[in-house]
Amino acid sequence: MKKYTYTEKKDTRSGFGDGLTELGRTNPNVVALCADLIGSLKMDQFIEENPERFFQIGIAEANMISIAAGLTIGGKIPFTGTFANFSTGRVYDQIRQSVAYSGKNVKICASHAGVTLGEDGATHQILEDIGLMKMLPGMTVINTCDYNQTKAATIAIADFDGPVYLRFGRPKVPVFMPTDEKFEIGKGIQLTEGTDVTIVATGHLVWESLQAAEQLEAEGISVEVINIHTIKPLDEDIILKSVAKTGCIVTAEEHNKLGGLGESVARTLALNTPTPQEFVATDDTFGESGTPEQLMAKYGLDAAAVVKAVKKVISRK
Repeated sequence: MKKYTYTEKKDTRSGFGDGLTELGRTNPNVVALCADLIGSLKMDQFIEENPERFFQIGIAEANMISIAAGLTIGGKIPFTGTFANFSTGRVYDQIRQSVAYSGKNVKICASHAGVTLGEDGATHQILEDIGLMKMLPGMTVINTCDYNQTKAATIAIADFDGPVYLRFGRPKVPVFMPTDEKFEIGKGIQLTEGTDVTIVATGHLVWESLQAAEQLEAEGISVEVINIHTIKPLDEDIILKSVAKTGCIVTAEEHNKLGGLGESVARTLALNTPTPQEFVATDDTFGESGTPEQLMAKYGLDAAAVVKAVKKVISRK
């Protein structure tokens, strides 16, 4: 197995911006739309190089989604950019009717997801967006873990035919996925091998899970960590193969435990091989203002929380 380490921290939204810039150079059908948050979404370079392929919609997110849906009719591949809260909850009707129901090839790209956008507080933090989007028929849902994976995912979804929700974050986080790691929609990535417990993680919780695995290994607990970047369609095969070996599982995500990755995994287990499971996620709550580190600790979204969940689920085997 590869050793996943890091030497720097970068924000995942910069991975989106750099991926979009590369697409601007290689795919003439890619266009971008933004709801007055160019700097926050790191879209500056794409705009500088392709001013005729960018549309500043202003603070009118519903209009942005509708325009994006219309652009697909002419063969364009629109990437919309705003905060996750405004990309989903504020415009859900437009996404449902104009994008999902109509099967339009719109890429809904959402930054500042979860509690780690920090000091902006609960009104801007969203912890229910994965649930909202995965319930839409035909919607692909992707939640990336670091800069490299976000850049790769941004490039990959341009070649995917159909609506996509791409979720990423605000803070600088460890970069640990290799630059040459192929991004395959719907395919999880096994990061470590283990026999005692499976950890299935997504987004910022992938790195926290790797840190937890190191601590647990030092205590004699063998941990298998799987990076699930695509929540829908879920890679059921990699999960079922792992739990057949370990006999228990922890799911970890920066999202409400209701409607997120954990529930999708629980459904898979219930239909195939009922297995003890513990959830690392927010417990049916909104966030609050604070630093990302403070909020991750308070809401049980860090390596310490993963370690605690692992020990609990092992005791249930």
